[in-house]
Amino acid sequence: MLKVENLSCGYGDRQVLRDISFTLAENQRLVILGPNGCGKTTLLRALVGVIPFEGTVELDGRELRTMTARERGRRLAMLSQHSSAGFSYTVLETVLMARYPHLPRGLFSSPGPEDRALAEAELKRLDLWGERDRPITELSGGQLQRVMLARTFTQSPEIILLDEPTNHLDLKYQAELVRELKSWTERPGRAAVGVFHDLDLALDFADTVLLMENGEAAYIGPVDGLRGADLSRVFGMDVVGHMRLSREKWEKFGG
Repeated sequence: MLKVENLSCGYGDRQVLRDISFTLAENQRLVILGPNGCGKTTLLRALVGVIPFEGTVELDGRELRTMTARERGRRLAMLSQHSSAGFSYTVLETVLMARYPHLPRGLFSSPGPEDRALAEAELKRLDLWGERDRPITELSGGQLQRVMLARTFTQSPEIILLDEPTNHLDLKYQAELVRELKSWTERPGRAAVGVFHDLDLALDFADTVLLMENGEAAYIGPVDGLRGADLSRVFGMDVVGHMRLSREKWEKFGG
């Protein structure tokens, strides 16, 4: 579904990514791991077409740079850690905005019954239908992030790009979000690329890992092939030992 070859990019004269290559197949869940500043979010921004890059990115054999913003919006959706709530749109209005890449061109185009049915179904599935008329400016950060998840699903993309999507969620909704995303990627014609700082969530979600170090790929492959030595080198600490110690502390609480 997605093919990235020798992608390099940055900001101004500062190069952040160098020669990143990978493929994403149907139903695959690729997680990008690495310390702060290694280029994880920059890679997502390049994939969604926000920043220019060298190399090639193909969606089902078509070069990303040849697509219009509307075409990219029908294929790719981005769920970020920072959700804007600067305007008092209702929850339903916010979710319906996701349908605009699919609407006919024209000044008076607006979501129709099918679009509204999609939005309603996602809001009900995520237990948000009762909040549909609330302004999003009244929502907590966690509630707003769940609304943005509903909007992402309502956009009906082929690939979802995730940039720390669980940051504003409590433990229950973190687990539910990961479960919903895993279920979504299991349907035909879908896949996801995600950035997670929480390694437990990352490894729960991923079947494939891209481990990044200083803007380059330190490892790309199945999650089961990732080694503790690679993680420790990239993160500059004993990652496996730290995770084991954390689990030992939780054991005393019992089941």
